[in-house]
Amino acid sequence: MIVWVNGTFGAGKSSTARELIDLIPHSTLYDPELVGTAMGRLLPAKRLAEVEDYQDLPIWRRLVVDTAAALLAEVGGVLVVPMTLLRQAYRDEIFGGLAARRIDVRHVLLAPEETILRQRIDGRTEYGDPEADARVREWCHAHLAPYRAALDWLAADAYTVDTSALTAAEAARSVADAVQKGLAAPCGIVQTPDPTGETVAAGVLLFDDQDRFLLVDPTYKPGWEFPGGVVESGEPPARAGMREVAEEIGIALDAVPRLLLVDWERPQPPGHGGLRLLFDGGRLDAADIARLRLPGAELRAWRFVTEEEAADLLPPVRYRRLRWALRARERGTVLNLEAGDPVG
Repeated sequence: MIVWVNGTFGAGKSSTARELIDLIPHSTLYDPELVGTAMGRLLPAKRLAEVEDYQDLPIWRRLVVDTAAALLAEVGGVLVVPMTLLRQAYRDEIFGGLAARRIDVRHVLLAPEETILRQRIDGRTEYGDPEADARVREWCHAHLAPYRAALDWLAADAYTVDTSALTAAEAARSVADAVQKGLAAPCGIVQTPDPTGETVAAGVLLFDDQDRFLLVDPTYKPGWEFPGGVVESGEPPARAGMREVAEEIGIALDAVPRLLLVDWERPQPPGHGGLRLLFDGGRLDAADIARLRLPGAELRAWRFVTEEEAADLLPPVRYRRLRWALRARERGTVLNLEAGDPVG
């Protein structure tokens, strides 16, 4: 299990986390900031210069998950993780990656009143160097606006502890009580475990009366996606697509969808690649669309889009796959692709 202690810079995450490991049995402190520090030694300066924050590096988000899984395999018990996460997409990606490894996450937000928070920031003297301390205080103040903007989703997602009048020890006791009494519930994201080899996945294109097609926004990975998922052992791919459509958006297809294309996706670590099939699920009428429902923990949103609009939502290979699927639908044929491009 992971207890993720969130909050803006200056909220007292680190001091609370240090107190917390004495209150939760068999717990270990894991600070993902160490992973960020490692980025400065691992990545070329040119790559580092492309981002303002190491959280914007996909490798950081991936290594945060991998390191947590490796630590738990080594020491067991509970990891206490003090780390600011203000972008919901990054929270979804990291917590989704942990869910894929069957690691429960209890998300806690330390939220002092802003006036108290500003006072604490102004009093920070971490380095004993006036210039360095001033830069730290400036950094913390600069992140108050993004923190305020994130409060809506943070408050809905995390168990909130008002630490305005609490010491670090008192805040840790509140967090420990919330975890031990079940008030800080496990993160609701559920994700299929990471594959150990190539997979077969079935996606289904569903259209409205304007010939736009449906895309969904998964909470556990970046980018939009077609309704669908991994084909289970012994399951026909078309039936897998039908099952996933029913599970993801609550629509029971009346007929087995028609195959549009088969695409071989090359392995790109940490992904294993495999076969990706796209099916034509037909047109949804107004009554079908009114019945669309999303499982809150897995999908954030759905929308019908045009081919042009999809270019801004889908990753490049997935978008190429979509374009050829639409051409196959127009021609009434089935296409064979490799990495998004036709062969033969």
